[in-house]
Amino acid sequence: MVYKTKGTCSTQIDIEVEEGIIRHVEFTNGCNGNLQGISKLVEGMKCEDAIGKLRGIKCGFKNTSCPDQLSYAIEQAMQA
Repeated sequence: MVYKTKGTCSTQIDIEVEEGIIRHVEFTNGCNGNLQGISKLVEGMKCEDAIGKLRGIKCGFKNTSCPDQLSYAIEQAMQA
């Protein structure tokens, strides 16, 4: 599934969810090293656990962040 981010340096998140488990995450643009790290950390996690950890994180003065946007991408992927 492809999720178009809002309000972040990253522009897109490609995500695969299978049976409530995050199988793959890949960000387009943004802070490459940090986003690769976040992606690897959440792969294999239960969707609900990752959402609980990531939702509400802010980046500087922004109302959202790449991890926050990932929580919305996971939520949308669960419904697909």
